[in-house]
Amino acid sequence: MLAKYASMPPDSRGRLVDEGGSAHRSAFQRDRDRIIHSTAFRRLKHKTQVFVEHEGDHFRTRLTHSIEVAQVARTISGALGLNGELTEAVALAHDLGHTPFGHTGEDALDECMQPYGGFDHNAQAIRIVTALEQHYAEFDGLNLTWETLEGIAKHNGPVVGDIPYALAQANAAFDLELASYASAEAQVAALADDIAYNNHDLDDGLRAGLFMVEDILHLPIVGRCFAEVDGKYPGLAPERRRHEALRRVFGVMVEDVLVTSAERLAESGARSAQDIRNLGRPVVQFSAMLWNELKEIRAFLFDHMYRHETVKIMRLETAQVVRELFGAFMADPMRLPEDWRADGELAQARKISDYIAGMTDRYALQLHKNL
Repeated sequence: MLAKYASMPPDSRGRLVDEGGSAHRSAFQRDRDRIIHSTAFRRLKHKTQVFVEHEGDHFRTRLTHSIEVAQVARTISGALGLNGELTEAVALAHDLGHTPFGHTGEDALDECMQPYGGFDHNAQAIRIVTALEQHYAEFDGLNLTWETLEGIAKHNGPVVGDIPYALAQANAAFDLELASYASAEAQVAALADDIAYNNHDLDDGLRAGLFMVEDILHLPIVGRCFAEVDGKYPGLAPERRRHEALRRVFGVMVEDVLVTSAERLAESGARSAQDIRNLGRPVVQFSAMLWNELKEIRAFLFDHMYRHETVKIMRLETAQVVRELFGAFMADPMRLPEDWRADGELAQARKISDYIAGMTDRYALQLHKNL
């Protein structure tokens, strides 16, 4: 039984190109399945989360991160009575637009693209699912429902001010009402993203030796969870101890979102998915206390992981790869595959941006070496 404010497939605003219904799958199930089968989703396997893909087999990639986000999102969505299929579709698609080398690659590509409209990975995800995936006979992209596109575009909140050109183009064809909040399902996907990376960045940082367990015991939530494990399982092997503690950190975050969001949804008086959009505020959130605790954890990760000397060296090297690839292609578009050439500087720059953004870490490194 779904809540009255859940997104219902029969109430969907449909697809840009009408395809009719399916006898066996809801509209949101079809969206989720198309995302999973897309080329862009498969490429996430070899795209950086924090560590470059070749640095270790056990670190998260964009693909494993997206799968973890989808799992957390399904759990929260089900507990709140929301549509799990739509939630999962948005969660699986939320990072499709990421460049190689994670946020480092995005920052470098955005710098290169400043004269041509900039680069934004959320907007690029919309561009991928509306234009760049080209496998179907009747349309470009994946022809997703309005609700899934809205969730990808606005899962982090309304998009106002300077709208990235890639998003503006898609929005002109299929108005996503960018100034409003998205569905509760999309809001769940956004919070699941926060939960997943807060947890797995601690795990990956420990695994990489960037910091030790003793370095994080002072952190809120984390210290309490390790103390609970030590009390229940004294003398536990280090890897099991870490896993048991971090799974409890996961649980604390999920439970907080469930309790806080259930209260906010009840207080909202919303009786439909559209009521959620019209509230003018998010309904799926952490409590104020837990949010402050998470900010302390994030500050630690910035200082001890994202700004660690080995990570900083990797960031410098990979940013240079992106900048030099962009410069080489702009200087001589004949170096590009024929399908990626265009007439005019603006059109060519945006083609190059699409080409580089779609690369995996290993492909970008190999192509840079060849050039």
